[in-house]
Amino acid sequence: MAGKNKLSTTLNYIYLTLLAIVSVFPLLWIIVSSVKSSGEMANNPLSFFPEKITFDYYFRVLNDLSFTTNIKNSLLVSFSATIITIVVSALGAYGIVRFFPKAGKKMTKILITTYMFPPILLAVPYSIIIVSVGLVNTWTGLVITYLSFSIPYAIWMLIGFFQTVPLEIEEAAKVDGAGIMRTFLQVVLPIVAPGVVATAIYTFINTWNEFLFALLLINSSEKMPISVALYSLTGSEVLDWGEMMAASVIVILPSIIFFMIIQNKIAGGLSDGAGK
Repeated sequence: MAGKNKLSTTLNYIYLTLLAIVSVFPLLWIIVSSVKSSGEMANNPLSFFPEKITFDYYFRVLNDLSFTTNIKNSLLVSFSATIITIVVSALGAYGIVRFFPKAGKKMTKILITTYMFPPILLAVPYSIIIVSVGLVNTWTGLVITYLSFSIPYAIWMLIGFFQTVPLEIEEAAKVDGAGIMRTFLQVVLPIVAPGVVATAIYTFINTWNEFLFALLLINSSEKMPISVALYSLTGSEVLDWGEMMAASVIVILPSIIFFMIIQNKIAGGLSDGAGK
């Protein structure tokens, strides 16, 4: 039995390793292709290892194509949407759990139904609303659009975390003279911090990678997020695959690195909210 278990474990590890290689290979291909020379990309595009490593494509993308401006735009929009989402969702989820527990269950079901509709189905109504209020081609309109999707889901996620906080702890804080907001900020939030971090990271990654509404609502190159700027490269008369690879790395690599650094907090936060 011990031998069979060892063989089964070994086969499982081999299978998972192969799956990991298949999943990571496209990303590795993009990264390797982005550091090849222009001549090598044209003469032998299928070679995996570069003959000479160069970062010319990155300099051209960041300087000549002004991708640094697009990165700043995406950071501004993503951080704004994330901060507003966390503030509103944390207060909303705490209020539902503590003050409207029965109505909160029905409310969360209504909120989560917003994710039943594909974004393309809501593209026309959202565009009409944003144009009618004069917020087209503005970061404000784009952030408001993102909030309409991120806040309902964030509230739904955070409700599970706030339900893990024992009511006795809050009652003890009130006995010591703490008000509702002080109890919320100094007692409850530190307890659910892993869940808040997980929700914030999920919101940031979604807004950073969002493409459809950014394409529809932003038509100025100076305000264009990085995802739309990457798409705009395909509209050039001659597509430079080296620049496309370098730009793709710039778009996706920060999210991957950021996710790898804090993945333990995400996993811990989600498991705490689900288990308790």
